[in-house]
Amino acid sequence: MPDQPTIVFVHGAFAESASWNGVIERLGAAYDSVAAANPLRGVASDAAYVRDVVRGIGGPVILVGHSYGGMVVTQAAADEPSVRALVYVNAFCPDTDESALSLSGKFPGSTLADTLVQYPVSTGGNEVAIGQDSYHAQFAADVSADLAALMARTQRPITEQALGDKLSGDPAWRSLPSWFVFGDADKNIPVAVHRFMAERADPRGQREVVGGSHAMAVSTPSEVAETVIEAVRGVSG
Repeated sequence: MPDQPTIVFVHGAFAESASWNGVIERLGAAYDSVAAANPLRGVASDAAYVRDVVRGIGGPVILVGHSYGGMVVTQAAADEPSVRALVYVNAFCPDTDESALSLSGKFPGSTLADTLVQYPVSTGGNEVAIGQDSYHAQFAADVSADLAALMARTQRPITEQALGDKLSGDPAWRSLPSWFVFGDADKNIPVAVHRFMAERADPRGQREVVGGSHAMAVSTPSEVAETVIEAVRGVSG
């Protein structure tokens, strides 16, 4: 249909744009999509970059965020008239003045902190990544060991600043339709946090995947693709 939106995928920390490959493959040629390379430097600047991508597309879009990417798409969609909907995939869905760090600790259960390695960066502050030996169990327990090892080696680190940055302004999910899909075995963001965020946002669709890790775009791409298709159909006239 002529007004079908383009899907813009935004990865989070410790992943990269190719983490969406399985979802994009399942969507097939019927859906236009772009996997943006999220800089992972800070919420405001990352959102500005995603907004540039959206404006470059030049038509209606649906923003799909994973993990910290949920922070970014929520900020990027604010006052951006071409955004038609938001899809949160094991993602943070913040309200005003909430950060990824504050949300992940809202309920107990995250084991991420103990797996992180950090080092200073020349622009100031520290950058963090998940230790190679911890990545499989922490991030992607439901994928093969070989694939998890590859994902660990290609992960994109994130700045500590980005994890602590707060959402500014009103959250876009208050005015846009949203869809949620998340796993109940997510070790980065506890499932209680996912349920809390989803209930607060009152989404049009919600999927909870039994045994789903934080890396569901890789481990269960069909579930993610189905949610994205629901969003496309929900806003296409």
